[in-house]
Amino acid sequence: MNKVLITGGAGFIGTHAADYYLKNGSEVTVFDDFSRKGTHENVSWLKEQHKGKKLTILEGDIRTVGVLDRVIRRQDLVAHLAAQVAVTTSVKNPREDFEINALGTFNLLESVRKNSPETVVLYASTNKVYGEMGNIKIGKRESGYFYEDYPHGIGEKQNLDFHSPYGCSKGAAEQYIHDYSRIYELRTIVFRQSCIYGTRQFGIEDQGWVSWFTIASILNKPMTIYGDGCQVRDVLFVSDLVAAYDLAFKNVNRVNGQIYNVGGGPDNSLSILSLLKILESKLGEKIDLSYSDWRPGDQKVYVSDISKIGKDLGWKPKVNIDEGLAQLIDWTNSNKILVNSVLG
Repeated sequence: MNKVLITGGAGFIGTHAADYYLKNGSEVTVFDDFSRKGTHENVSWLKEQHKGKKLTILEGDIRTVGVLDRVIRRQDLVAHLAAQVAVTTSVKNPREDFEINALGTFNLLESVRKNSPETVVLYASTNKVYGEMGNIKIGKRESGYFYEDYPHGIGEKQNLDFHSPYGCSKGAAEQYIHDYSRIYELRTIVFRQSCIYGTRQFGIEDQGWVSWFTIASILNKPMTIYGDGCQVRDVLFVSDLVAAYDLAFKNVNRVNGQIYNVGGGPDNSLSILSLLKILESKLGEKIDLSYSDWRPGDQKVYVSDISKIGKDLGWKPKVNIDEGLAQLIDWTNSNKILVNSVLG
């Protein structure tokens, strides 16, 4: 039986990872500070779904030195998902963003190094480490912005150019993760994640855009597009991300120390306006919108080149956009009261 610790385990991705490993017979410890809306509801759902299984819930703050020293000694895997996740929030409060993302990750690494150096550490990084990529030629067509010279998307060899406090804190954290595998021989894998979406994601305006626009459309909440709406991202359904985590964990001796771009790739990319057109078609009604200025550090287009992780682990997305949105819409319609109570 594997023992799995998930920091930020009561969040959207963390809940799905916990659910996956509990279903597969692992002993799971969820560590979270429960500051984000929906985390208490997610843990209640996990407890209900997995009665009688080995699920431990720990409340704590990753910024506290040594907070994980005891629990880390028994873990085979740490999925480090605890983070401040919004660019806009990082601009408003860069110190808190740094302390959670950079210092919190450093604290985790030190706990592993000192107490359990054999534990595998998977780190959820972000495509924001590449910055605005202003040197890359970008075109525009009706469906949105696109790379003129990168038809397969951006690969891991793209220069790092941290933009926004969030980009800096996440970038610094992932480089610490990567370097601890070299200097201290820890077993680590970094995932530079694109836009992840799915059920149990209580998306808000500045984070989780696919879920936010879906939820807002169904619940008739006001929606604002920042920029022109032609921004394009590759999107990945959460179950495909968790599958990538598990493949990396199971093959850690082969992929130890690696960094991977993980997203939907070119086949699962779309603009904000394209998403809204799909939602209008699926929901059968017109969506009202307002527009505002571009937000700092917002890339006009980001699409992951996922060929490296495909080659190394045989991984590729299984859930396409149409299937993923159908699941998200069904979940939102079935949980309107819950979603309304969480988002207000």
